[in-house]
Amino acid sequence: MPATARGGAAVADRTTEVARRVRALMPRARADLAELVAIPSVYPSPECARAADRVAAVLREVGLPDVRQVQTPDGSVAVIGQRPPARPGAPTVLLYAHYDIQPPGDEASWDSPPFELTERAGRWYGRGAADCKGNLVAHLTALRAVGDEPAAGVKVVVEGSEEQGTGGLERFVEQHPEVLAADTIVIADSGNVAVGVPTMTTALRGMVSAVVRVSTGTSGVHSGSFGGPAPDALLALVAMLATLHDAAGDVTIPGLPGGGVWTGEPYPPERFRADAHVLPDVDLIGTGTVADHLWARPALTVVGMDCPPLEGAPSAVQPYAAARLNLRVPPGIDPRHAYELLADHLRAMAPWNVRVEVELEAYGSPFSAATDGPGYQAMTAAMAMAFGSPVTTIGQGGAIPLTSTLANTYPNAEIMVIGVSEPACLMHAPNESVAPDEIERIALAEALFLLDYDSTGPAER
Repeated sequence: MPATARGGAAVADRTTEVARRVRALMPRARADLAELVAIPSVYPSPECARAADRVAAVLREVGLPDVRQVQTPDGSVAVIGQRPPARPGAPTVLLYAHYDIQPPGDEASWDSPPFELTERAGRWYGRGAADCKGNLVAHLTALRAVGDEPAAGVKVVVEGSEEQGTGGLERFVEQHPEVLAADTIVIADSGNVAVGVPTMTTALRGMVSAVVRVSTGTSGVHSGSFGGPAPDALLALVAMLATLHDAAGDVTIPGLPGGGVWTGEPYPPERFRADAHVLPDVDLIGTGTVADHLWARPALTVVGMDCPPLEGAPSAVQPYAAARLNLRVPPGIDPRHAYELLADHLRAMAPWNVRVEVELEAYGSPFSAATDGPGYQAMTAAMAMAFGSPVTTIGQGGAIPLTSTLANTYPNAEIMVIGVSEPACLMHAPNESVAPDEIERIALAEALFLLDYDSTGPAER
């Protein structure tokens, strides 16, 4: 038999064995996820401390001898575990996830309790099941499957305030760069274009969260007696917000580039409509392709407003109104500059000399991954073996602010973004869920990666 054939057979045998180990660990993975989902770890809830304790305990269980909890500058706790390389010169891999979650919202909108992992139609439901406790469970399962076999060193960091965007772990990394230094960083907080389709996220949009407040008077006044000449703060705010998009739905903030083109995986409009739950007769907005608009161009959403609720609203001219805006920007755009352009535009568009305040709440920089290094090649090979099909690449509309901090702090490290989610997960919405097969396949890919990865590329053993 030729050497190449023998080598291929050995790789296939090894893949089969590791896949068997991961499959045998799936009941444990479900138990891990059930324990984590049961903890309502919405930062800054006291439950976050309980979640951090559980994460620290399970990292010790999977074989990391050095585990500690560190307080970050925003008050949240990150859990860090590590195991040194088995031989001199071997690389170190950093695995990332977060244990904090979005609030469940109206629990009446859930078909099962949000903090009780529930299986329905082959999926596991619960808040955090996909974002991001399912990703943490994939890390844990991979580490259990490989034990102490890999030569590479392993570090794991699980943060506690990612969903709030308050920057605790980012500032910690800047202040203590030696703690998370690694040759390759695997950020598990993304996912695949569809169940069973291995996907690497190679671009992340940056994020700006801002609040605009409009004031016109010191008190609300009767709309019958004063409506007309009395300036309505809510009407002024709506007029300002209407200037942020043109008739096609493209963002129209002067100075903010808007003509980007996405060159990776396309996003067919029909699939996007289904994934985004768009009503049949409602148009998609924006020019260019869906992928252009989603991953290569700015997007602005009004995510909340302060105004009287419809039920019980008084017949009054409103003296105050406010809106929270979420602006996403593609790689190449500085989010702080984007905020300044947004704030300047809102002030310029304010009618009737109303008083306008614009506040920057949080921001995160966009990210573009290098795809030509040994770590990337090793991970794409591992994912292809785990899923049984070639890897595709996408951008990600959601920001992961830590990614840019890691890229700036460790410029020589390769950063790869993967995960267990896919469009059916309904992250941040009621009835969030994860497909168990995605946890299994991502865990298998990570296990194969850890076994094969070497600083010079996939090891030829």
